[in-house]
Amino acid sequence: MRAVTWQGKRDVRVETVPDPILKEPTDAIVRITTTGLCGSDLHLYEVLTPFMTPGDIIGHEPMGIVEETGPEVTGLRPGDRVVVPFQIACGSCWMCGSGLPTQCETTQVIEYGMGAEIFGYSKLYGAVPGAQAEYLRVPQAHYGPIKVPEGPPDDRFVYLSDVLPTAWQAVEYAAVPREGAVCVLGLGPIGAMACRVARHRGAGRVIGVDLVPERLRRSRADGVETFDLNDFDGQDDLVEAVLSAGGGRGPDSVIDAVGTEAHGSPVGRTAQRAAGILPREWGAKLTARAGVDRLAALRLAIALVRRGGTVSLSGIYGGMADPLPLMIMFDKQIQLRMGQANVRRWADDILPLLTDEDPLGVDGFATHRLPLADAPHAYEMFQQKQDGAVKVVMRP
Repeated sequence: MRAVTWQGKRDVRVETVPDPILKEPTDAIVRITTTGLCGSDLHLYEVLTPFMTPGDIIGHEPMGIVEETGPEVTGLRPGDRVVVPFQIACGSCWMCGSGLPTQCETTQVIEYGMGAEIFGYSKLYGAVPGAQAEYLRVPQAHYGPIKVPEGPPDDRFVYLSDVLPTAWQAVEYAAVPREGAVCVLGLGPIGAMACRVARHRGAGRVIGVDLVPERLRRSRADGVETFDLNDFDGQDDLVEAVLSAGGGRGPDSVIDAVGTEAHGSPVGRTAQRAAGILPREWGAKLTARAGVDRLAALRLAIALVRRGGTVSLSGIYGGMADPLPLMIMFDKQIQLRMGQANVRRWADDILPLLTDEDPLGVDGFATHRLPLADAPHAYEMFQQKQDGAVKVVMRP
């Protein structure tokens, strides 16, 4: 089959690799019909290279058709149309039963002290072959895949794999009061969808902050009150503008949908690049034990949120030695929630919205649809924010 493989920093290639086969009785093989390019894939492209091995198949936002199932997969049969969540979970351990499949005790990556395995996402998450491919072996298929109806195009459902539950959880964790104000930092795929989810769930004021013109335009068209980082000399000026526009108190909730890709500290950027230059074994140890993140977005979230408010982190951070303004956080009585999205926890809430009425605008959410063969171009375009690329989906 053809698949997107990681070969080095900013080097992905579409290569012929062996077809996946069933290995466990709870496996399934899915023929991929659509697969997404996620902002967190860019961490592999740029930042988390110490944890990658040349030839790794990447990607974690797939849907497709079941081709084959193991004997213990009783809920699926060949021909079923499914969305495959990005995390791999058993559905029966204590964590899964508690609504935390991202912490699944069956698939936790103990070697690195991490949570559940993730498709196509480095040694940190199990080095499981990913979904930017023609076929995907799906472990724990008795629980993970979500059956969806025939008829509507893939765009209606593919975002159930990651974007929709991540945005939904970000808003849930943000605890936005009814008619309250929420500020979303970063209007990429997750941030833009979080704005839509917040409006759908009754937020009275939705604010978006970014610096990419196309992202700002899209969110303004969704009714979001936008602030362009390029219009301000520094964080203090932006904070003052947002607070002034809202009566001085600050938003009830702030969602950081940026994470480690923030345009922030040159010290953090240099440390990340240094880890990528070192031999992989050294770089992995440096990142795991003393990694530094670029915390501009998180610091901005802490500065913006009102006293007693909530900060919700959906953007990925990877450092282990990051100083936070704990005195300010304590004094402002900030609530802080974070984590990978628990896809199956939210799927039943989201599925009823994926109707012909399309209240979340999923049918037109992708800005670019490309063949899988164009993956190297797609990564470069998305990473460089070229051609108005906000969300890219690929088809094998």
